[in-house]
Amino acid sequence: MKEISPEEYQKKIAQKEEFQLIDIREEFEVEYCGMNGEHIPMAEILDNTAKIRRDVPVIFHCQAGNRSQAVIYMLEKKHGYTNLYNLKGGVKGYATDIDDSLDCY
Repeated sequence: MKEISPEEYQKKIAQKEEFQLIDIREEFEVEYCGMNGEHIPMAEILDNTAKIRRDVPVIFHCQAGNRSQAVIYMLEKKHGYTNLYNLKGGVKGYATDIDDSLDCY
């Protein structure tokens, strides 16, 4: 499984690279501490695979990176995706390493 560090993710933003960001956390988590991107809760991923692009890197994230790892593993094995990345450390890692203004957990 491929991972992307918070620093690499921030670099993609700064360089205006095209990618898709998907937050798989629950609605209350997103409301508490949101990042830009699409929200598809983990339990709804399999019903929403049509929303997951195959033509650009897709970065998944959750609170700490564990749930998003499980989602990526499932999508790679069951649906053949090859362009998926896990945001290492999740929102917590991003807040710690890049943007401490995020009030997360």
